[in-house]
Amino acid sequence: MTTYWRPLPQVGPARPDNAPTLAGGWAWFTHVEVLERGQAPQVEPVEALPGDWRARLTAPRPALMGPGWDRPRLMGILNVTPDSFSDGGVHAEAEVAIAAGRAMADDVDLIDIGGESTRPGAREVPVEEEMARVLPVIRGLAGGPRPLSIDTRKAGVARAALGAGAAMVNDVSALSFDAGMAALVAEAGVPLCLMHAQGGPETMQDDPRYDDVLLDIFDWLAARVSAAEAAGIDRERILVDPGIGFGKTLAHNLALLGRVSLFHGLGCPVLVGASRKRFIGTISGAGGGRPRAPGSVAVALACAAQGVQVLRVHDTSETAQALALWRAATQGSWDEDRP
Repeated sequence: MTTYWRPLPQVGPARPDNAPTLAGGWAWFTHVEVLERGQAPQVEPVEALPGDWRARLTAPRPALMGPGWDRPRLMGILNVTPDSFSDGGVHAEAEVAIAAGRAMADDVDLIDIGGESTRPGAREVPVEEEMARVLPVIRGLAGGPRPLSIDTRKAGVARAALGAGAAMVNDVSALSFDAGMAALVAEAGVPLCLMHAQGGPETMQDDPRYDDVLLDIFDWLAARVSAAEAAGIDRERILVDPGIGFGKTLAHNLALLGRVSLFHGLGCPVLVGASRKRFIGTISGAGGGRPRAPGSVAVALACAAQGVQVLRVHDTSETAQALALWRAATQGSWDEDRP
């Protein structure tokens, strides 16, 4: 039976001498939760960690595209689709999207640009149409203060986006949609985010089921990381995303968020994109889109407390302000050069 070891992260000044740093970041831990399929979780002191798990959980993650991992990093969402679930296509016009990207640059560390909606029930967008949406925006923001990520499942779109100035690929299919994506990313030598999804957008919310959602997704992402490495993509360039809302019920989402620190055991930076998702509205009663901003910020802070390195968000200024105060209150640190 496979045993999984989840760190129980803490932040703040009361750090014992024996507490290792989680992934070289801002959190530390003295205990781990031992997880096995069909068994009740057990808590053990950090000394019980096997050597391979300890190495993966504590090794500093290499910096990607500039900033390191001394604090949570924000990925600003810039959807340039007419049918986005979160903003109703407000950025569908290129000039509007470029202006929005420039405005969010003060609050985020990178900007994720997508031209195909992956909301439940969304249709697949042809390559030419997706490129027509994203390329003008990428060209308009390239060379700005923040690196750009292309959110796409398609190698043709990714190739054109990288040529236009994008510096990272965010593939919600984890290289499983387009057989050419792995070779493209390997050749380009850019960072890659592998996200879990059960099924495609058309059917993923029909009736998602798991034996153990947390451990199933951990194993699935581990296999996709191995597949990416086999294709020539260095693990040091890979991020992992458990895919909140992609083929998950509300209970599945909460199970993942409650123990998201397990994914540090993959040895890669962890990215979470829960912003404005349906479960936030279900729990809070907030309507779709911007009314879910406070709930989205709350989830982002909960992820930061578990050492999640990248938070993919719509409400960039609100999340940046909340993180700044969270860091000041819990760690006594802040960016003193901010206006």
